[in-house]
Amino acid sequence: MTAETYPLQVLLLTVSGWVHREQQHVVEYLVEENRVLKEQLGGKVPRLTNDQRCRLAAKGKRVGRRLLMQVATIVTPDTILRRHRRLIAAKWTYVTKRVGRPGLMKQIRELIVRFAKENSGWGYCRT
Repeated sequence: MTAETYPLQVLLLTVSGWVHREQQHVVEYLVEENRVLKEQLGGKVPRLTNDQRCRLAAKGKRVGRRLLMQVATIVTPDTILRRHRRLIAAKWTYVTKRVGRPGLMKQIRELIVRFAKENSGWGYCRT
């Protein structure tokens, strides 16, 4: 570390600390706003749409369980992370292709059975 870069590093640390503090104030405000809105619901559970659930799950996974314990006010952290696991499971679920020869159409199968019953002399016989 040279003496020329030291003032720049101090300035950078000061600015980053200020930005972090501002972000922390915004987060604290939003958490408190959510608590107030939840109190206004009067103990009722808010009904979320699938889109809202997906958005909460995606953002909640990034935040992590420990921080969700402090921040989450609408639903529990376990619920948010469970929804995220279901989203990931649904994303990686593929339709598996059948292995082997494809089946015959029902009409063709019925036609073959009818021919076999009507013509019992056709085919291999051991005589």
